[in-house]
Amino acid sequence: MRLPTLLLCAVLVPLAAAAQDLPEIKNTGKLRVLAVAIGEGPQFMSRGGAEPGMDAEMLAAFAKLHGLTVEPVFITAWDALAPSLLSGKGDVIAGGYTDTAERRQVVDFSIEVFPTRDVVITRRPTLPVTTLEQLRKLRVSTVKGTSMSAALAAAGVKQVDDAIPPGGVPAALREGRAIAAVDGLESALVAARHDPDLQIGLFVGSAQSLAYAVRKESPQLLAALNEYVGNLRRTPTWNRLVVKYFGASAPDILRRARQ
Repeated sequence: MRLPTLLLCAVLVPLAAAAQDLPEIKNTGKLRVLAVAIGEGPQFMSRGGAEPGMDAEMLAAFAKLHGLTVEPVFITAWDALAPSLLSGKGDVIAGGYTDTAERRQVVDFSIEVFPTRDVVITRRPTLPVTTLEQLRKLRVSTVKGTSMSAALAAAGVKQVDDAIPPGGVPAALREGRAIAAVDGLESALVAARHDPDLQIGLFVGSAQSLAYAVRKESPQLLAALNEYVGNLRRTPTWNRLVVKYFGASAPDILRRARQ
């Protein structure tokens, strides 16, 4: 998910928390992974679901390589992830976290784990939104604490409701609390698998990347994550995980989102 600004995160972080890197993490035996608890999914990090999630599987394998076990640390809001990392409550942010210029001011990002893009979702009998002109005439819902509301403002959308909780877009559409909503493509793919009446329409803004975030004082952890993700992306395992968690049509839709 996307967050507009994190300038307030760069405040008085305890030095002991900021200094922890891969050697110190190995001494603890645990890789603490910060993520937002999503109500519907799982997409990347499950909180007790039948499937662990794509990030959970990837990071479990990464942790095993380094003699670690994963300890999930679930946070209630997207805008609390970076402060939680900086205050030492975790070692890495995962769970569908978008690499943005604003966030790079306070944290470092790994190479791309998963491509993403904001997309307009509707539910039958509402027609799909395919043009900006259509979008600008609607009251559009999105998730509070993300940059999707900023993307809507940049697209000239005046009527924006950002009161949807994390993972709450599909329910809002089903229950009629939203007519059209903007969410991350990864969330839309998961929702459409469970509800065939959901429709993926217009892409909003430019293509972006989901990635892992670490403290700027953790260069060894960042290098290890980059090496691991880079190697995995070159194997069939990454495509297998994409299809497993996002459906057989996901690879084609992700390629279209990159255009």
